[in-house]
Amino acid sequence: MTQILTSEDLRLLVQRVFQPTDKDQGLAIIVDLPDSRLADNDHWTERRTMAVGWFKALQSQQEALGLQRLTLAWYRNAGGNNADLPATWQSGDGETVFNHADEPSSHEESFADLFANHSMVLAPTELSATAPLKVATREAEKSGHGFRAATMPGFLPSMIPALRLDYELINRRVWHLKELLDRSERADFQFEVGDDSYQLVLDLRHNSGHASGGLFPENGVAGNLPSGEAYIVPYEGNIEGDISLSNGTLPVQIDDEIVLYQIEANKAVEVLSLGPASEEETRHINAEPAYANLAELGLGVLGDFNLKPTGSILLDEKLGLHIAFGRSDHFGGSVGPDDFSSPDAVIHLDRVYIPETQPMVNVHEVKLSGPDLDQVIIRDGVFVELQ
Repeated sequence: MTQILTSEDLRLLVQRVFQPTDKDQGLAIIVDLPDSRLADNDHWTERRTMAVGWFKALQSQQEALGLQRLTLAWYRNAGGNNADLPATWQSGDGETVFNHADEPSSHEESFADLFANHSMVLAPTELSATAPLKVATREAEKSGHGFRAATMPGFLPSMIPALRLDYELINRRVWHLKELLDRSERADFQFEVGDDSYQLVLDLRHNSGHASGGLFPENGVAGNLPSGEAYIVPYEGNIEGDISLSNGTLPVQIDDEIVLYQIEANKAVEVLSLGPASEEETRHINAEPAYANLAELGLGVLGDFNLKPTGSILLDEKLGLHIAFGRSDHFGGSVGPDDFSSPDAVIHLDRVYIPETQPMVNVHEVKLSGPDLDQVIIRDGVFVELQ
C-alpha cells in the first residue's frame, strides 16, 4: 500500500519539524524541474505530484499553522547535487504538475525574496539543495531575514515511515555522537574485503561535529528530513603550514567492483584497483580535483530503527556510516562550487557502508581518538554502546 500523508499528518509534521511560533508566517515548498540537461524519471514525476498534493493539503491547514503565506515554488534544476540554486523561481497554482522547466509561465521571482518572506522551507527535490540552502540560511541570518529549511532530495512515499520515528530518541543519539566527534582528533577505520584488510585515518582536528536530528526549530539552519546523523568535515589542510593527516586506503563497492582509493592529505590521489568503475573514478578525480576531497564523515543512526534502504541517498546515508567526496563548504569545510570546473560539476557524493549498499565491504572497526578519548564506536558495522 502506498504511504500517504493526510492534511493533519502534514500539519503535525510542520509543527514537529519547525516548531513554528507567531513569528513564522510563511512556508514555501520548493521543487526542481527537468530540462534539456537532466531528463525526467518516474520517481521525479512521483515526487512532483506528491509536492503538489502536499501544497493543496496544507492550504486547508494554513489557519491552524498561523500562516499568512503558503507558496509552491517551481525552479529549473541546478544541474547537479548541491550545486547553487538558480536565481529565480515561478509560483505554482497547486493544480498543475509541471514536467519541464520551460512550462511554468508565471512571473519569475528571486529566491532572495522567497527566503525573506518565508521562514520555513520544505525542499522535496530531485537534486539535493542542502548545500546551497545551508549557505543561504546563514546569509539570511546576517541580513535579519532568517529562515530554516528541511531538505528532502530524492524523497519517496516509501520513506514516509521514517517521518514517524521517535525523533526525541534519535536526537539524543545524534547529539551523543556529535559530542564524541567534537572531542576527537582522528578517526581510525579498519575495513575488510574478503581476506583483505584496509586501514584509513581521517584527521578530525580543527573542525567540530554537527548534529542533524530532523528538527529545525531555529532560523539559520538547513538539513535533511528525514534525518538522524552526526557528521564532521575531516580537516582539509586549509591552514597554512599544517597539512591534513588523513591517509590510508578507502575501499568502496561500486556495482560488483571494489574501488580502492589511495588517500593522502585528505584527498584521493590515486585509484589502486583495476576495472571499469576504477577507470571511471580515475578519470573523475583527475578531471575534477575537488571531487577527490574527502568532504564528510557521517554517522547515521536510523539503521537501528529497522529501516531499510530505498535507493535514495536522503534516507540511505542516515542508516549507518558514510564517507563523502567533493563539496564541503556547506558543512563548514573549505571546498565549494568555485573549486569545480563548472556549476554542473559540483558534487557532494556519499558512499554508504551498510550491507545492502556495499555487501562486499565490512566495517570491522571505527575508533575515535582525542586527548581525553579512545573509543570504538562501530564494530562489524554495528554501533557500540550508543545511547
